[in-house]
Amino acid sequence: MAYALSGLQQVGPGGKAPRIWVYSTTDAIATVNSSGYFNDATDLLQVRDIIWVCDTSTPTTNIVSVLSNASSVVDISDGTAISETDTD
Repeated sequence: MAYALSGLQQVGPGGKAPRIWVYSTTDAIATVNSSGYFNDATDLLQVRDIIWVCDTSTPTTNIVSVLSNASSVVDISDGTAISETDTD
């Protein structure tokens, strides 16, 4: 599947500091963290912004950061998985 603008929401007001985003998708993190996945969001995402990526089909959550946004190509980090284990 491809990036969908409707899945990307900014958390709180913007500013000059890195912003926090939530992205909800059925895509796995391996697809999302491919260079260019967020190219259609070049006008929104800035270097060092943080994105919580929520895969609704697995479900899993990863935190990624925007590493670069140049020449209409957005590249994000591989991501850090958030444990969703419930042992009780």
